[in-house]
Amino acid sequence: MTTDSDIELSGPFQAKDGTGRLLDVKAIRIFDEGYGIIDVYVEFKNKLETGAYKDTVLVRQIIDRLRAVGYKGPDFGHSDPGLQESRLIVLEAPEEFAAFAKSRGWKNLAEDFDE
Repeated sequence: MTTDSDIELSGPFQAKDGTGRLLDVKAIRIFDEGYGIIDVYVEFKNKLETGAYKDTVLVRQIIDRLRAVGYKGPDFGHSDPGLQESRLIVLEAPEEFAAFAKSRGWKNLAEDFDE
C-alpha cells in the first residue's frame, strides 16, 4: 500500500482483536487526495483472520489510536468488504474526519468544484 500518494497517520503499534490475540499494525494511512469520503488503510504485519474488519474490539483500538494522534470525531466502521485484504483493513471515515485529514495534508478534490 505504500506509495508516494500516501499520508501516514500512525506508525507501528499493537492492537488486540476480539479473541485477545495481539496484532502488529505496521501503519495507518490515507491517500493524499480524494472526493469527500476518506478510506483509512490499516496495514498489518501478519495475515488477519477472515472477517477481521468486522471485529469491533479491533476497530475500536484502531479508532482509539487515531484519536491518540489527533482525530476528534465520531466512530466509523469498515469500508466495502471487497476492499478488505488478508493484511489490510479498510475503514470508511465519516465527514468529520476530513478536518483531521486536512491537518495532515489531505486535499479534498471536491472543493475545487464548490462555488
